[in-house]
Amino acid sequence: MADHPDPERTRAQLPMAEFVSLVALLSALVALAIDAILPALPDIGQTLGVSDPNRTQLVVSVFFVGLSLGQMIAGPLSDAIGRRPVVGIGLVVFALGCLGAILAPSLESLLLARCLQGVGLACPRIASLALVRDLFRGDAMARVLSFVMAVFILVPLVAPALGQLVLQVADWRAIFGLFLLLAAVIGIWFAWRQPETLAPHHRRPLALPRLAAATREVLTCRTTMGYVLTASLISGAFIGYLSSAQQIFQDLYQLGPRFPLAFAALAAAIGIASVVNGRLVRGYGMRKMVRWSLVFSAVLSVGFLALFWRQGGVPPLSAFLLFMFLNLFAVGILFGNLNSLAMEPLGHIAGLGAAVVGSVTTLLSAGLGALVGAAFDGTVLPLTAAFAVGAVASLPVVAWTERLPRP
Repeated sequence: MADHPDPERTRAQLPMAEFVSLVALLSALVALAIDAILPALPDIGQTLGVSDPNRTQLVVSVFFVGLSLGQMIAGPLSDAIGRRPVVGIGLVVFALGCLGAILAPSLESLLLARCLQGVGLACPRIASLALVRDLFRGDAMARVLSFVMAVFILVPLVAPALGQLVLQVADWRAIFGLFLLLAAVIGIWFAWRQPETLAPHHRRPLALPRLAAATREVLTCRTTMGYVLTASLISGAFIGYLSSAQQIFQDLYQLGPRFPLAFAALAAAIGIASVVNGRLVRGYGMRKMVRWSLVFSAVLSVGFLALFWRQGGVPPLSAFLLFMFLNLFAVGILFGNLNSLAMEPLGHIAGLGAAVVGSVTTLLSAGLGALVGAAFDGTVLPLTAAFAVGAVASLPVVAWTERLPRP
């Protein structure tokens, strides 16, 4: 396959630096919408009269529910009407969700607004990846996605600090106002500069039977579902970490305004893992990388769970940071490989298959993450146990999956 842009679809292509920046920002809105709100969770609970801090965590997990539902819509829709309209529709829906959050009088209405935000951002997330697929092939596509990922990785490093900065001058509702402003700026930039990349003769009608058939094929493909289940177990623990990070760092360890620094240090582990995986996966293959990472995470999590248990569930901050850094490094190795392995049998329905795989994985992991977050009891034991259970349970699932004939 060619290692250069497809000439049929690039007559009005943007300069590479601008295109990568635009696609990266569209994708990064998802991470920003999740991580920038973390420092505000105590203020949200206090303002809306939520007595149980664990309920406030739903502001994080319900976003993933909306993201899951939105992916099922965005994938087929972008193939039917083009990438530009789907990005525009998604940003408008996200903006409505931000307005709803700004005006929310109760936790329930805020959760509804957050779900709407997730549905909206699923559209630019899916459509931006489709833009890259439309314009580039082979190694050229891989290089563009690596540049996009490099920018994307920076967002979790700075997003909580950005949210903390907003809280220094305004209340938590201003964070959603910032989201609204950023969505407007990116939307105007996209509409003004980015041409449509999906030619009319390449579009596929939006047909529910095709979506139903793709969903049925994904759900009945044992190889795909094995890796989807594994990804869900690992992502569930990760979402549980996102949900309870503020309580652990600010309430348990009393980091206060230093919380964004600890969060950024741990987020760096996933970025480092992405770079390491890119270098090693060619030599060892995705399956070995997955097995090694799961074994590492299982041994690490079980060992630290026993240690933390002996310490009453409140280990020294340095020990917890070491555990989380090493575990998130393993998670960073697993994320991309598991998704790629799940997609291997679905090459003939790649677009719809990716939407279904992403939606099912996100929905399952959001449910598990909400359970992990709700189990927070003032110690790090529930979160540590979630990583241990997720990794240990994934080992037999992967073994069962890889005993099947490869597609």
